[in-house]
Amino acid sequence: MELDYLDGLNEPQREAVLHTEGPLMIIAGAGSGKTRVLTYRIAHLINHGIDPFSILALTFTNKAANEMRNRIEKVVGTEARGIWMGTFHSIFARILRIEAVRIGYTRDFSIYDTDDSKSLIRSILKELSLDDKVYRVGTVLHRISSAKNSLISVNEYQRNEIFRAEDEANRIPDMGRIYKIYQDRLLKSNAMDFDDLLFNTNILFRDHLDVLNKYQQKFRYVMVDEFQDTNVSQYLITRKLAAVHQNICVVGDDDQSIYAFRGANIQNILNFEKDYPELRIIKLEQNYRSTKNIVSAANSVISRNKTQLRKDVWTENEEGPLIELIKASSDNEEGNLIANSIFEEKMQQSLRNSDFAILYRTNAQSRAFEEALRRKNIKYRIVGGLSFYQRKEIKDLVAYMRFTTNQNDEEALKRIINVPKRGIGEGTVAKIVVSAGESNVGLWEVVSKAASFLGARIAKPIDDFATLIKSFRVISDQKDAYETAAHIAKASGLLKELHEDKTVEGLARYENVQELLNAIKEFVDNSEHEDKSLSAFLQSVSLLTSAEDDKDTDRDKVTMMTIHMAKGLEFKYVYIVGLEEDLFPSQMMLTSRADLEEERRLFYVAITRAERKLTLSYAESRYHYGRLKTCEASRFLKEIDPQFLRVNHSAGREAYATSFVKNLTPRKPQQINSTVHTPSADFTPSDTANLTQGMRVEHPKFGFGVVKEVDHANNERKAKIHFEKVGEKTLLLSFAKLKIHE
Repeated sequence: MELDYLDGLNEPQREAVLHTEGPLMIIAGAGSGKTRVLTYRIAHLINHGIDPFSILALTFTNKAANEMRNRIEKVVGTEARGIWMGTFHSIFARILRIEAVRIGYTRDFSIYDTDDSKSLIRSILKELSLDDKVYRVGTVLHRISSAKNSLISVNEYQRNEIFRAEDEANRIPDMGRIYKIYQDRLLKSNAMDFDDLLFNTNILFRDHLDVLNKYQQKFRYVMVDEFQDTNVSQYLITRKLAAVHQNICVVGDDDQSIYAFRGANIQNILNFEKDYPELRIIKLEQNYRSTKNIVSAANSVISRNKTQLRKDVWTENEEGPLIELIKASSDNEEGNLIANSIFEEKMQQSLRNSDFAILYRTNAQSRAFEEALRRKNIKYRIVGGLSFYQRKEIKDLVAYMRFTTNQNDEEALKRIINVPKRGIGEGTVAKIVVSAGESNVGLWEVVSKAASFLGARIAKPIDDFATLIKSFRVISDQKDAYETAAHIAKASGLLKELHEDKTVEGLARYENVQELLNAIKEFVDNSEHEDKSLSAFLQSVSLLTSAEDDKDTDRDKVTMMTIHMAKGLEFKYVYIVGLEEDLFPSQMMLTSRADLEEERRLFYVAITRAERKLTLSYAESRYHYGRLKTCEASRFLKEIDPQFLRVNHSAGREAYATSFVKNLTPRKPQQINSTVHTPSADFTPSDTANLTQGMRVEHPKFGFGVVKEVDHANNERKAKIHFEKVGEKTLLLSFAKLKIHE
């Protein structure tokens, strides 16, 4: 058996599988077979007598974990089920369930998703009488999330002068106070948000060395996939767990580090050798996925980055067609040209819809492509839209289940107390909240003793609700997740209300709830799940990602998604669209070299999703916030070596003809504006509230200029500026990043 899996590996892959002791970093270029290496490395450990229960493998998606586990089972059998394998969040949630009492929680704690966290923040802002137009909920949550991912506690945040100054400058001086109340409410609700699963695991290991030692001794071998995407918190936990045995293996590619906005720290992989001087580094550089043209084009782009671990990615695959570059006159024409190209390739190459993917920088770009594909009767699916578990009817039933297992979960309580309607309106809920605050008790205390707190007149419907929840709790203690959930769906009145709605939408919502019950039955029937309780099911659901809970059974569709969502995927034919300055690279990523290099890595990731053929496109104009905007081609197009490109220019209506993308002579790409400005070393956008005529300013792309006019019409301040290199531009000051030079 051993020879079977080792014989299929190239020399560096084989070396990585056989090197089992001591710290190891595997630099895995795009399409280099890293999943195979990780899989066989774990199988090799088990084949050589290592207890599967002593192996910890951390991934970034449940899909990756399941795929690896299934592959390992094929090599070593069912022993693979003993491996602790899963996402950082799922593994640490599992540890926290076991050790929760050590940090002031019970094992039935709830896990808040983004909607729950935002709802809680809205409540806090309302209680503090803070303006939600200044304290934007998304901004507040991002600020708290960033702090937690950097392991900054409430007390540290409030004591830190830099944070206080930043909050003052951003006109959110109460940020520290909000953070404290938010954390207090989570603890009071016996709930954690996603960031707490990492933050609290660090706290657990920091404050309880006996617990840390227990897991250090348990996990003799620690492996981390997609290491370039780890944040400070994730790396610190991993390093602590591996501290005793030092058998840590990290796999990743710094050139595919694209999640800084989520807290990922590329320095983890760049500086890994400093933490482990004995480190062995193995580079996987052979690409098995893409054609020579695609691999070479990707290399020519990413070589522009200065901050990287150098590697030479190559392939023995065929040369393949040149990369197509389509120039469209507008975003609508871009949509039509791409739809036509897909239609033609399908017909001429006998392909399926699922062979194609359209990748864009932002979700908002999907409209033109959706409309064009519909006109061609080409089926498509959008990944990253409203996911199954984010639909209202699903969140309602899940909230009932959450509150059944955890009566301290106040966000779940507020969601379900009047769903379906039972005569407990917003006014009554407000009285419950006020009464709980005045008496310094939880909301459930008031709800379960409504007459004592609120008076007999309004207590009846609240008492009925409390009795219902108590009955659910009794059943959940006796029955498995499916039986409990089915009873809750029926007895709560949710199923009845949905069944009585005979509209198309009502029927779809009813079927969605039935689909959820099917999923719970599948969970219970799965022999791998020892714990079949409602609490165990809720933990598995709370850690799903939107790309993994897609219930669409028809898979023969063109896939449309943002490039961030496409990470780790591959398609035969890939279209990267909207390659224009300020869109890709994004205008928000042009103020520093680090940001621009991350955008370039994002483009590299997009290119390397393609197996057989890659098509790039951009539009000369598109609507932006209701205004028609003239666009210029992305600087990234100029960075592709011209020998790998074939350029097409649309020419009015005849460009839509089916022969458009055929038989064109290879030519160099058009010369893109070579006057791109390099921002000053100290470039930081200024407050433009007092911008006036005659001021000298600097723009990160257009360079230096003088303000000619400031217009306040229609509540949107605009400035007409004459730039030294590119001439006159009119900019919206709410979006433009300008540095004022006195």
